[in-house]
Amino acid sequence: MKEDQLSDFGPLAKLTGIWEGDKGRDDAPSDDRGEEVNLYHERIVFEPMSPVDNHEQRLYGLRYATTAWRIGEADGFHEERGYWLWDPQAQQVMRCFVVPRGITVIAGGPATADAGQFSLAADLGSRTFGICSSPFLDREFQTVRYELKVTIGDGTFPYEEDTQLKMPGRPDLFHHRDRNTLRRVQT
Repeated sequence: MKEDQLSDFGPLAKLTGIWEGDKGRDDAPSDDRGEEVNLYHERIVFEPMSPVDNHEQRLYGLRYATTAWRIGEADGFHEERGYWLWDPQAQQVMRCFVVPRGITVIAGGPATADAGQFSLAADLGSRTFGICSSPFLDREFQTVRYELKVTIGDGTFPYEEDTQLKMPGRPDLFHHRDRNTLRRVQT
């Protein structure tokens, strides 16, 4: 898609292309329900798609695919597929994605068309920006809130995610945090 055609994509226009980063840090639950740190390399591909019309609502979006590999390992340990959507009338960004561990998230938040930074969130039980999990994950690692902070710069894309988990035997929430700074490697 040509650059002039991306003008309707608001803040998402800057994300088109392929991004990679090898400074990822994943603070996750370990097998014994403690905490482990995984350093990772990540690749995200963002592709523009045709506008989507929901009657009078028009959304502009990017389909995306993410894969992450622990540093020094050949097999990926995380994948996700989904869409980033821009609603220009509501001035809102949405991210809808599936992780093949048995979880789906629709997160959203306000943004302006020229925003270089924005935040998205989703809550368990919300009818609009919500979280749905498999029975195992809901029982053992129940996601109660998802937060994402994004900065889109000139060729850089740092982000911070905080997936808040309720786990049996823990009185407090576990903050499963992921952060990385990606660089555009292809437009």
